[in-house]
Amino acid sequence: MAEIQKLEALEILDSRGNPTLAVTVTLNDGVKATAKLPSGASTGKREAVELRDGDKTRYGGKGVRKACAYVEGEIQSAVRGMDSGDQAALDARLCSLDGTPNKVRLGANAILGVSLAAARAAALERGVPLYAYLGNGTEFLLPTPMLNVLNGGRHADNSVDFQEYMVSPVGAPSFQEGLRSAVETFYALKSILHAEGLSTAVGDEGGFAPQLKSNEQAVEVILEAIHKAGYKAGEDIAVMLDPAASEFIDNGSYVFAKSDNSRRSPSEMIAFYKDWLQRYPEIWSLEDGMGEEDRAGWQQITKELGDRIQLVGDDNFVTNAALFREGIRDHIANAILIKLNQIGTVTETLECIAIAKGNGYGAVISHRSGETDDTSIADLAVATRVGQIKTGSASRGERIAKYNRLLEIERELGTKARYAGATPYTRWTGSHKPAEALVK
Repeated sequence: MAEIQKLEALEILDSRGNPTLAVTVTLNDGVKATAKLPSGASTGKREAVELRDGDKTRYGGKGVRKACAYVEGEIQSAVRGMDSGDQAALDARLCSLDGTPNKVRLGANAILGVSLAAARAAALERGVPLYAYLGNGTEFLLPTPMLNVLNGGRHADNSVDFQEYMVSPVGAPSFQEGLRSAVETFYALKSILHAEGLSTAVGDEGGFAPQLKSNEQAVEVILEAIHKAGYKAGEDIAVMLDPAASEFIDNGSYVFAKSDNSRRSPSEMIAFYKDWLQRYPEIWSLEDGMGEEDRAGWQQITKELGDRIQLVGDDNFVTNAALFREGIRDHIANAILIKLNQIGTVTETLECIAIAKGNGYGAVISHRSGETDDTSIADLAVATRVGQIKTGSASRGERIAKYNRLLEIERELGTKARYAGATPYTRWTGSHKPAEALVK
């Protein structure tokens, strides 16, 4: 048994230049590992809470010195001497120490830093990659990536209401070939935008952020790029959307304030999506199509579209097992987005993935808009065999780091490497509809 001997925390910067934590765990045999944490911009109201200093004289109040102090003080005292390989016990101790349902006292950033760094240290101590340690087995799956090629919403200062337009190489034979086809599509898109005199500057997650005429134009220019790159849309490469509808709902109506100021009721918003699916059958996945508090809207869209397309819940589930179980019982969505820092521990994250698998829901491992060069989510995706990952575009080093890690893992696995491609969850067939009796 390798015991946790020391915790260290450092205030570092994320990809937006905002403070975040790097936590290092040292074991009693000298093994040392570090986790660097991300931070979101478009966040669910019920996410676990990041602890920020609130001192306006430093980083506009966003400093994390308090969280660092908790790691090196109260948390260190509570976990020193614990078995680094007992992830469940460690995470339970961290949650109990905080004592709040949303980790508001010690901060989800402080808690996750310790939880994830300990997992990395335990993997090193055992001499195995993180994916092998978390997967606890020999069956692994390389995820199909969703590359964010056009940004809008809160992720870009442009005229596009939807937050993310993504391409996913569902028809490729391997991760390496899938990534290549998606990157080629990204650069085909760049050339099209450049030829039309549109900006090729990128947003927070590496996608382009041009001033387009409409939300529809974003889909159409992506379909043009797929064709220009030499691929078939909806066969080789699918389109995935994250409208992030919680960001444009106003008093019960969905308002396209950035493009045309049009307003839609929940039923009209669903009719809008239906029209798009009719016109653009290349769209395979829709994340946060309804607002996080629009329970009736979520139930309606799941009833009407749940057997035609992957419907991913993010803001409404926030990687929280209790909220996710409620959603399953209410027949909301058919997939969940998984973000480590939404819940704050490795164990709780794995629990949500297990619930998804046990109830026929898809799961998508995800980055945040404020990222670091930490590659843990790449290993997490392979370990849990969920088959899908979204971690940004084919630009910005903090995004590329995850793709490069997946390439390394594919090479390490050799003949054992399997690529998800068009999994049943990315191409929804209705055969994996949630069954209320399975909720557990």
